[in-house]
Amino acid sequence: MTETLPRKNPVKDFLKLVAFEHSVFALPFAYLSTLTVMRLEDAFSWWDLVLVTLAMVAARTLAMAANRIIDRKIDARNPRTAQRELVTGKVSLKTAYTGCAVSLVVLLASAAALNPLCLYLSPLAVAPLIVYPYAKRFTDYPHAVLGLAQMVAPVGAWLAVTGTFAGSGPAIVLGAAVGLWIGAFDLIYACQDAEIDREIGVRSTPARWGVRAALHASSVAHVVTVGLFAWFGLLTGFGLLYWIGLALVSAALVYEHSIVRPGDLSKVNRAFFTANGFVAVALFAFALADLLLR
Repeated sequence: MTETLPRKNPVKDFLKLVAFEHSVFALPFAYLSTLTVMRLEDAFSWWDLVLVTLAMVAARTLAMAANRIIDRKIDARNPRTAQRELVTGKVSLKTAYTGCAVSLVVLLASAAALNPLCLYLSPLAVAPLIVYPYAKRFTDYPHAVLGLAQMVAPVGAWLAVTGTFAGSGPAIVLGAAVGLWIGAFDLIYACQDAEIDREIGVRSTPARWGVRAALHASSVAHVVTVGLFAWFGLLTGFGLLYWIGLALVSAALVYEHSIVRPGDLSKVNRAFFTANGFVAVALFAFALADLLLR
């Protein structure tokens, strides 16, 4: 009796490759930016919201797939990442490149359907997403490049509604907050690879300056992040519910830093996935409730 091998599902495997479910980290802030400016401009549009969603998901999928393609040889040398789908062959390079191409087409089409400014700026949005995986080859601060790439989302979402940079100051503040937030928790995540990165020549802040210094830098960045979220709330006139959400976010960030210490990195994944997922969803949920009440 022959054993039946499980059938391959290229789409499912590709979605796993790009950790599709982690879109939760970026989407809420794109929605926060979009819905805030729609409220300020009294210009709500389901169509624009759908297009922003498509553009955001496509950009993130493109970034993750490109990251996995570019880093596949590095991933193969790191025990933590050696089982990733491109390394093991579960996902072929052809599938990964196809996913990149489809994502890029969806991103450009969504940007074009929103307004000319979004289409013209879309290459600038894509550039840091592609540069980021290369950054660890030439700088000790690739986390800053990742932060820049993530800053694009709230700014782009705002421009998707207005079609102009005029009055986009709040979006830039929100973008800076999101970029610092994600760059700072990438610092935490990179701590678990500090030793192997030194061995194989991968550059990062923990590998260059040590885990303790990286964790301190992450803490400072998250303090500034909370300040920027507060500034955004003041600029856009949010009410009590937003500030309650920000207080919860602050508590989650304190918890995140309390469970990750230089001598104990065993809870990095809890900090990375659970705490940061809560940050994104909680702030958006309370902000949305505030917007709806107004």
